[in-house]
Amino acid sequence: MDATTEILIGQFLEPVFRTLPPETALQISRLTADIRLQERVQHLAQQANEGELTDEERCEYHALIDAGDILATLQAIVRRTLHEPSR
Repeated sequence: MDATTEILIGQFLEPVFRTLPPETALQISRLTADIRLQERVQHLAQQANEGELTDEERCEYHALIDAGDILATLQAIVRRTLHEPSR
């Protein structure tokens, strides 16, 4: 995901995240992928580094990377809202 997309996501969702109860925001900030998903990403990353991904695996790998980027962006927004003085 590029920086422009991250900025746009932030502009749209930051006001929404400010309305969340702090407990909910904290839960979002702590979300992680389960172990099976982490292992799959690691496996695909290794195959990518070795130049051994099929077209289907390449699409899956890029989708997983994009999903991780989106989650990281959302968590950054939530963490920022958690640290605002109004909370």
